[in-house]
Amino acid sequence: MTRNAIDKTTPPEQVRARRVLVVDDNPLQRRVLGSYLRGLGYAVETAAGGAEALEICRCDPPELVISDWMMPGMDGLAFCRAFRALARDDYGYFLLLTSKGEKANVAEGLDSGADDFLTKPVSADELRARLTAGERILDMQRQLREKNLLLVEALAQLQAVHDSIDSDLVEARKLQQSLVRERFRDFGSARLALTLCPAGRVGGDLVGFFPIWPDRLGLFAIDVSGHGISSALMTARLAGLLSSAIPERNVALTRGAGGRIEAVPPAEVAAGLNRLMQEEMEVEHYFTLFLAACDLRTGEMRAVQAGHPHPLLQRGDGRIEVIGRGGLPIGLIPDATYEEIALTLAPGDRLLVMSDGMTEIPDGAGGLLGEAGLTRMLGELAATRGPALLETLVWQLREANGGRDFPDDVSAIVLEF
Repeated sequence: MTRNAIDKTTPPEQVRARRVLVVDDNPLQRRVLGSYLRGLGYAVETAAGGAEALEICRCDPPELVISDWMMPGMDGLAFCRAFRALARDDYGYFLLLTSKGEKANVAEGLDSGADDFLTKPVSADELRARLTAGERILDMQRQLREKNLLLVEALAQLQAVHDSIDSDLVEARKLQQSLVRERFRDFGSARLALTLCPAGRVGGDLVGFFPIWPDRLGLFAIDVSGHGISSALMTARLAGLLSSAIPERNVALTRGAGGRIEAVPPAEVAAGLNRLMQEEMEVEHYFTLFLAACDLRTGEMRAVQAGHPHPLLQRGDGRIEVIGRGGLPIGLIPDATYEEIALTLAPGDRLLVMSDGMTEIPDGAGGLLGEAGLTRMLGELAATRGPALLETLVWQLREANGGRDFPDDVSAIVLEF
């Protein structure tokens, strides 16, 4: 906006004449320029030299400066450099008056911080045109500053919202970790260890176990698609459906003859959960599941693998077998059917059930660790038992990932018979 093109919507009390500082050691030149500038609607101040002008600029920097080049003491170039060195919030437009001989040194003036040049004697039309160009730049700078202030305010608001959400997620992480209330249990004939490491504040993995009276144990591993807030909410819902605290609410348990708690066949549980996802939850998520019922006296196990990674069975002699056939995830295909897996653990055997976050760790060579890499790690840790095995595996996975956070949630169960 120029002085002759004021926005008509601007209230009169907010219209302010731009300040122009005229710097010239010639009193007549100052008077002539000052008179002309006032006629254009500018507020004019004058200074007889660079040092005097610099003091004015330190106290109240003008928006426009018109300065002669050749002056005694501090010349126009030195004043321009000092003017540019002043700390200020807005921009000051600097016009340098030159003689014809000085015109050849324009590059030196630009290097010193001048925005434009006027050749003496000054033409009124050329001065007006140069000032109009300067006004456009000042207006653009003002608009940019105002937009930057709006951006700063918006960023501050976003940061406040982010901090609030992050604080809530920290608490949500604690709640999600509390879903795995026990990380280790010694049953005498078997030992169970669990780990849960979300990729972010919260994740979509869940592991757990529940007792089946009298000497049977149910265990499960779940991986909900994604690993954010909605995935975490889904794991909380599923944790309630596989509760160890309230058998009546556990979809994997039923009461048989005489009120005895018994296990529902794992394949039936998977099919029921699939129907529940299709008919009631109406969400975009699906999840993989490994669910097993184990006899702690005989080592017999019946399980279902619904899209979950293949468990690894490490025999007492160190041999490692890959268990299962894969199966369909829960909630992906209506009326999906599931097969049961039957296996028996002998004394000294152990079963590792893990999420795909373990096998999809980058291997540092452009690929993924994969089932083969995890099998190798498990073989090297044959003598490491219980929680120490999972802790060491997680540490090695983090090392393989270059010490960075995991790209996906990592969870696992180890059952040693």
